[in-house]
Amino acid sequence: MLNIQKLNSISPVYQGILSETEYNVAYEVENPDAIMVRSASMHDMAINENLLCVGRAGAGVNNIPLDKMAEHGVVVFNSPGANANAVKELVLAGLLLASRKIADGIEWCKGLKSGEQSVEKQVEAGKKQFVGPELAGKTLGVVGLGAIGLQVANAGVSLGMDVLGYDPYISVDNAWRLSRSVRHSMSLDEILENSDYITLHVPLTDDNRGLIDAAAISRMKNTAALLNFARGPLVNVSDVKEALEQGQLRVYVTDFPEEALIGARNVVLTPHLGASTPESEENCVRMVAKQMHDYIKYGSIVNSVNYPNCALGKPSMPRISILHKNVPNVLGAITGVISAEGLNIENMVNQSRGRYAYTVLDVDTKPSVLLRSKLMALDTIFRARLLMP
Repeated sequence: MLNIQKLNSISPVYQGILSETEYNVAYEVENPDAIMVRSASMHDMAINENLLCVGRAGAGVNNIPLDKMAEHGVVVFNSPGANANAVKELVLAGLLLASRKIADGIEWCKGLKSGEQSVEKQVEAGKKQFVGPELAGKTLGVVGLGAIGLQVANAGVSLGMDVLGYDPYISVDNAWRLSRSVRHSMSLDEILENSDYITLHVPLTDDNRGLIDAAAISRMKNTAALLNFARGPLVNVSDVKEALEQGQLRVYVTDFPEEALIGARNVVLTPHLGASTPESEENCVRMVAKQMHDYIKYGSIVNSVNYPNCALGKPSMPRISILHKNVPNVLGAITGVISAEGLNIENMVNQSRGRYAYTVLDVDTKPSVLLRSKLMALDTIFRARLLMP
């Protein structure tokens, strides 16, 4: 039986995939074979020798040391798209909050009480301070057309908005699913210059940290609204605050509060609610549980964030699964060890991703018990496993 440790509260829907006859899933587990995590930080955790994989029930993986895991032969999975509908719905709420001054109006109403004027008269006299534009007919710029951005763009079309989408790396599948009414922008500048509402839906990388800064804001309309439901550091907060104070930006709506934004003028904050729905949590857990099961049992890698994807079915013959460095002559060294064992390679798959690679070999007969140690003796190998049909 394999031991899977939970580092956070995890929806029990995984039980339909990780059966109790094969897996012991618990919070207190010594030397786990796998880990399921949501937000708990793993950066200071020791990595035990038999840890095979980590499943992040969500999309962001900044709480997991990806390279450290890769170099210990640990595959890290996430669940992209499982929370897409939940985030899309919150973005739609954000568009309304950016337009109609709803949050300000709610706070104002909390202070109403009858006095010289009735509440009704105070409402009629005071509502003009919360006037805001409608969404229909306005231009929505969507930066990033992945699982979430795609749904936001299509929803914008349904709301009667003129939608511009920018994503130089859009997948073929997402391109097919994108409404034909969405106009594909060729540059970020085109989005910035033409949009009334700009919403960010890209992952946080070193290249796009501070993507929206003073220079980017200078290209926007001074009546534009900026929405960030992707990752806080995509936006330079100091530059945004300055733009809001100077009237160079109308409003900033974000799901990532930080101290500098508390109480800031024309800022609407929500407490990281994007994926906070029971449906989203269950979708994430189901997806990542299946990915972990298929890797542990079959060697299949789908939605890894540190190793290349390599979707495989159940083996029909002995299978050798090898995680290794992506450097020259590795395959020759691996096949040399296999040949020395007298094994015939029936099928072989090799995939690479940056510094790391994955090789899977199906062989005609069961290898000896010494094969794994011979492969692990190669200084380019992080992990070798034998999987039986």
